[in-house]
Amino acid sequence: MRDRPNDLLLLAGQVLAIIMQIFVAIGAAALVLALPILLFAGDMIDAEIASEFGKAASGLPMAPAIALIAIALGLLAMLFIFLAKLRAIIATVGEGDPFAPENAKRLNLMAWLLLAMQLLAVPAAGFGLMLAKWADQFENQSITIDAGLDFTGILMVILLFILARVFKHGAAMREDLEGTV
Repeated sequence: MRDRPNDLLLLAGQVLAIIMQIFVAIGAAALVLALPILLFAGDMIDAEIASEFGKAASGLPMAPAIALIAIALGLLAMLFIFLAKLRAIIATVGEGDPFAPENAKRLNLMAWLLLAMQLLAVPAAGFGLMLAKWADQFENQSITIDAGLDFTGILMVILLFILARVFKHGAAMREDLEGTV
């Protein structure tokens, strides 16, 4: 019999993961729409910038903007998958089978995804800095980029890899126990 508080916690985890996946999907859709606009309407965007701020204003640096959008799409895709794996783990916990062998694989994949996201944040910050430098030429316009080493993210990667091993070992112990009974 499951405890009621745990059921509410699992439900809250599932609902939060679903809501986050919805927001990730909306963000990805917005970026997918922005990409062809930048690619095919770049000249119109530059003309609008020139008409608004004068001919001295340089055009939008398209390559860094497109690269940043592409990286952001990759990050959002990885986050969506990460949340899907989290939802699957929460579901197995709710079913009373947290040490399912598949959960060890899910946690391992989640760790790799989070590591890739940490690594992709570096070039994303670089392209963001290029865009911030471009924005500095405009009066009252400023973009700030918070770039640095994310120790919490690195700790989460390590934690997920360790949890994957714990779950793998727990699943193996359970199989051994079931084999002896």
